[in-house]
Amino acid sequence: MLTMDQIHHIRALYYEQGMKISEIIKETGMDRKTITKYIDMTDFNQPIPIPTKEQQICPKLNPYKPLIDEWLTEDKIAPRKQRHTAKRVFKRLQKETYGFNCSYRLVAEYVTARKRELNLSKKEGYIPLEHYPGESQGDFGKADFYENGTLHSGKYFILSFPFSNAGYMQLNYGENMECLLEALIAIFEYIGGVPTEVWFDNTSTIVTNIIKGGGRDITERFIRFKEHYGFKAVFMNPESGWEKGNVECKVGYSRRNLLVPVPRFVSLADYNKQLLTECDADADREHYRHNQTIEELHEQDKKQLLPLPSVSFDTASYMPIHTNKWGKFILNKGCHEYSVSPHYADQNVWLKLTSSQVIVMDDKQHVIIAHNRLYGDKKQQSMEWLPYLKYIAKKPRSLKNSGIYDMMPENMRFYLDKCPSTERGQILRVLSELTDRTGFGSAIQTVNQAIQFQAVDADSLKNLYRRLYADIPQLPPLKSQAGVPNVIQMPVNLAGYDAFLQGGGAVGG
Repeated sequence: MLTMDQIHHIRALYYEQGMKISEIIKETGMDRKTITKYIDMTDFNQPIPIPTKEQQICPKLNPYKPLIDEWLTEDKIAPRKQRHTAKRVFKRLQKETYGFNCSYRLVAEYVTARKRELNLSKKEGYIPLEHYPGESQGDFGKADFYENGTLHSGKYFILSFPFSNAGYMQLNYGENMECLLEALIAIFEYIGGVPTEVWFDNTSTIVTNIIKGGGRDITERFIRFKEHYGFKAVFMNPESGWEKGNVECKVGYSRRNLLVPVPRFVSLADYNKQLLTECDADADREHYRHNQTIEELHEQDKKQLLPLPSVSFDTASYMPIHTNKWGKFILNKGCHEYSVSPHYADQNVWLKLTSSQVIVMDDKQHVIIAHNRLYGDKKQQSMEWLPYLKYIAKKPRSLKNSGIYDMMPENMRFYLDKCPSTERGQILRVLSELTDRTGFGSAIQTVNQAIQFQAVDADSLKNLYRRLYADIPQLPPLKSQAGVPNVIQMPVNLAGYDAFLQGGGAVGG
């Protein structure tokens, strides 16, 4: 344990003198873990003694302990920065349980003890800065969320107003230019105006180069955007996050209060609208420094806002791209592959990129196909099979030489190999119809059933699909009823037929 003088010295070197962690290590001779611990520390209360096993911790909380334990246990698999704080636990208990009347201090004591047992911790830092009304700061944070049951390791954008401490959040799939611009516009339109200034760090999304002497080379799209809305963009010195300390704090605060537990929703667009109203509701609390609410101070921010432009700004980016011999193209430095169609193999097409979609267009700006945009650094593929199945169904004999055969899943290749060549064209047409109706996954599932039942004709394939995806009840076998005589199978004497046929098979009249 360090003395408070030593801790203060470390924090002064970092926050006041702006030294890097590596420089503080050289200055103090302490290891990185110790230095980062005290830089990130926000709670300087005397440590609460760990209760012994013989002592019962916070008996008044007994009815709520199972629920608190459940939340904290779920935190073990949640991102470190999306775990419950004692304050968040306290607020959830007030909101989600009936008759809760325990104090915050009691909850904090229990949560602290349980976190020690579960080996959970928190690290956050706060640096207040003075600003004029109407000025804002922007930054991204990391957050997991579930959309339609699918886990996304995404980002969220925060626009804070340091004068009032108001802030607004938008969840994103990533941190590209489209995500940034869409988030800013959504917030501008919600608050009814544009901040006079927006402070950013030197993110590569906006800044392509830092010029000696303090200048910045900014991407053309962002220059167009800020000129369109009329605000001034201010950029921080490299590795000087404390210069926009308000939004740095707001990133952590918003994550703890709006993204815990990990959000689950159906539509990201709808959830982002909900987040804006929750941010407004959160402003109905007293400012940490003034005897006014955040909401009241934010009204002064709003009076200084610039008017919204009369013409909307297109946040999408457009780019030409050449497809390969299979009618596909690759984005994100070779990581993400998207399909178009065999008809557009080895041709130029246009892409329209939004935060959520990759839209493929021809030279007349007609949409060919649209994909959900892929994110992350791992290799991924977005394949729309319908154009490929329709194309090859017209030329079934060329299936194995088309290149499309090699792209198909293994079970589909196995099934098509088993089908008679006379049926293959019709089967491919059926598969394209099923894909158009309920997706390629349903076509694959139907093929799996066809393999199981050794059904290699188009009509059987349709019937199997109806069994899987139509609401047709399975009828039980008929039971024999009393009074119905048993029918004995008549034996067949094929030898008699053979003798008859050898005699000429004449039929007398």
